[in-house]
Amino acid sequence: MRSNRRTAQSTVPRAIAVIAAVCAIIATVLIVTRGGDEKASASPTPAGAAARNGYGQSSTTGYGHSSGVGHGKGAQDDAAEETPSGRNEPQPVTEVDKTFLVKVRQAGLWEIPAGRLAQTHASSEAVKRAGLHLMDGHSKLDQLVREDAKILGVSIPDEATAEQQGWVKQMENARGAEFDRLFANLLRASHGKIFATIGEVRAASQNDLIRRHARQANQTVLDHLEVLEDTGLVDSATFADVEKAVAPQ
Repeated sequence: MRSNRRTAQSTVPRAIAVIAAVCAIIATVLIVTRGGDEKASASPTPAGAAARNGYGQSSTTGYGHSSGVGHGKGAQDDAAEETPSGRNEPQPVTEVDKTFLVKVRQAGLWEIPAGRLAQTHASSEAVKRAGLHLMDGHSKLDQLVREDAKILGVSIPDEATAEQQGWVKQMENARGAEFDRLFANLLRASHGKIFATIGEVRAASQNDLIRRHARQANQTVLDHLEVLEDTGLVDSATFADVEKAVAPQ
């Protein structure tokens, strides 16, 4: 009996020592883990840089054809952030840049009414669909061009050219198949010519805002070219006219 009691008494201290050692190990692990977490949370993350690099069309956002979101002051601030060092001076706005904004504005002033006419005067569903694309795309571009013109101090017109107004008048007086063919060819010729201009502006402009505007206009006009061609009504003479207009002089 005494032997068993001594054995039990000697076992108790050993058990206590083992438990104490295990507790010490657990405490050490917790301290190390907590210290690593605090260090990780104190470290700066590259989220800000990722946000700046994410400019684009999910964008379709910021700046995509279907976003409907203006870029205005926000885009100007982004442009300043992304401007390479050494380019803190004001960015030039050339006569070509100004003419580009004027042309985009005038395009919307007659193509939006043309798209609206397609909904009531056209007999082709493809023409009506093209008209909806024109109304949608140019409404968004018109918002952007008014914002950019204000930021850059460029004066833009409040009405289309006399020639463009004449085209709208022609379409107002046409119905059915006659309207369909007139609409498809007038709009395809106009979009083809400005599409070439957009490429030149995007390639040469030194102004960040103009380049971004040109990218948006490029996407919108390309969409309109495709839906107009999808009508199957664009004549070969229209393509020849565009080719002659955009050929290098």
